[in-house]
Amino acid sequence: VQLQASGGGLVQAGGSLRLSCAGSGSIFRPTIMGWYRQAPGKQREVVATITNGGSTNYADSVKGRFTISGDNAKNMVYLQMNSLKPEDTAVYYCNALYGTRGYWGQGTLVTVSS
Repeated sequence: VQLQASGGGLVQAGGSLRLSCAGSGSIFRPTIMGWYRQAPGKQREVVATITNGGSTNYADSVKGRFTISGDNAKNMVYLQMNSLKPEDTAVYYCNALYGTRGYWGQGTLVTVSS
């Protein structure tokens, strides 16, 4: 299984970015897909997850600003990030759970300037 993330970049505070992640290499649909992030000097943390049934969960720090969505037919997951803050600066990783095994994408850097 391979996960390819894209969409990171540099944006000013208050701006928006949309991350995309494509899963490939499996005939099965992932049970859960999600986005995690790791800021410099900090541990990786969950940002948002979505099940193949469409149920979503968000970290408190992004509720109301970020929206996760998925396309089951394409094994895609997206993260729409609005009202970005400097503290959102991090490397964002896509994750997918196939059965009991999780897979990580390569990460995409999001930098929010003040």
